Amino acid sequence: MAFIDLAALNVALPALQTDLNASGADLLWIVNAYAIMLASLLLVGGSLGDRYGRKRVFMIGIMLFAFASLLCGIAGTTTLLIAARALQGIGGALMVPGSLALITVSFDDDARGKAIGTWSAFSTLTTIIGPIIGGLLASAGLWRGVFFINLPLAALALWALWFKVQERAPAPNTAPLDIPGAVLATLGLAGITYGFIQLPSQGLRDPLVLLGLIGGMLALTAFVIVEARSKNPMMPLEVFRSPTFSGTNLATLFLYAALVGVTFFLPLNLIQVQGYDPSVAALTLLPFAFLLAGLSRFTGAWADRVGARIPLTIGSALTGAGFFLCGLPGLTNGPADYWTTYFPAVVLMGLGMGIVVAPLTTAVMGAVDQTRAGIASGINNAVARTAGVLAIAILGALVLFVFRSALETRANILQLDPAEKSALVAQADRLGDAQAPAHLPADLKNAVTEQIKLAFVDAFRAAAYVGTALALLAAGLAFLTVPNKADSR
Repeated sequence: MAFIDLAALNVALPALQTDLNASGADLLWIVNAYAIMLASLLLVGGSLGDRYGRKRVFMIGIMLFAFASLLCGIAGTTTLLIAARALQGIGGALMVPGSLALITVSFDDDARGKAIGTWSAFSTLTTIIGPIIGGLLASAGLWRGVFFINLPLAALALWALWFKVQERAPAPNTAPLDIPGAVLATLGLAGITYGFIQLPSQGLRDPLVLLGLIGGMLALTAFVIVEARSKNPMMPLEVFRSPTFSGTNLATLFLYAALVGVTFFLPLNLIQVQGYDPSVAALTLLPFAFLLAGLSRFTGAWADRVGARIPLTIGSALTGAGFFLCGLPGLTNGPADYWTTYFPAVVLMGLGMGIVVAPLTTAVMGAVDQTRAGIASGINNAVARTAGVLAIAILGALVLFVFRSALETRANILQLDPAEKSALVAQADRLGDAQAPAHLPADLKNAVTEQIKLAFVDAFRAAAYVGTALALLAAGLAFLTVPNKADSR
């Protein structure tokens, strides 16, 4: 449910935008409302499972996720959809940590590896089919099905848990939950998200924008202070004393921010600007998914032999090269040009991430004492989710700003009169779904439409190049902080 929902929604966003008359900022919030709650409550969700029973909390998370999915599917406005997505994120935070935890306690050492391998295979499968499902539903005008599909999946999962999975008695735990930490993390990410998303349209002088940015940063600073002083923090800061653990998590932040940011805007570029049908756009990322799935096992073994430094450095650099190639094409002839434009970029992205994923896990888990492996894994997962939140907010603000600026420049090139220019720039918050003023003559209207597309290409290119820089930073951090096999001895 979680993987399909995330993978399918991006491809369905253009259809959703048209149907709900959503602005570009609305699209960013539809994604980030879920991501904020998931990132900030993920560690709390794991703690609740340890305290009250993993099966019980997992089932509650599934039920809440399914109920929120129903609300998403029937939402008639972007406001209601954003609120339902936030509720879905809370359900996800209860649900996501439970699956691997249940596998860990339900299988002995001999069978556990095979069980986790099966889990990984199904996770990969849903990552592959998610965009295809989203594309097919969007093409048929049924984007709401992206959410409705969770209902039968939830029913099946709950049935399997109730009848097939035994609840293990939770270990006695009287330590209080880190509620202050969870609240501060949520407020911090929400404030920063609001500030950056509203910044392009409202400006830095807007009191609410300033409140969001400053308040969010203060909340995250307070989060660090609270975690340092808490007896039972959800994110124990002492694990960051390891340079390898700190370096790999910072590399995770940069690399996953780049990945989430670029792959969020790529479907919008393909569908709204390059003329791809949603079902075809969904297929463009299949090489990425197959390479990621196919290489992870081999690169994990490679990291075992030589250490994680070389795979992480090479993989991050290749991923950055893929982002760079992704930003090169201008306006294309649609799917006919795919093999010479976006296909090489997607292949490099898949090759790079396929090399990175398993060694990254190896490096994170190997940087701490094995008694803290669960905490290390949870923190790295939370860092990756937080990277996505920040990427959508910050790169989203960049794309909105560049698009508005490019649209104004291109309106001047067309020598539109002030009223026509104002009407065009007023569409800037719709990004690639912006429309030429209806009253324009046909030839001028076509010219304006082309300039809108070119302006979005400029904005997407900026996001792709920032993604390139972030991936190269991740490569540098991996090289400097992750030991090779000889060093680790």
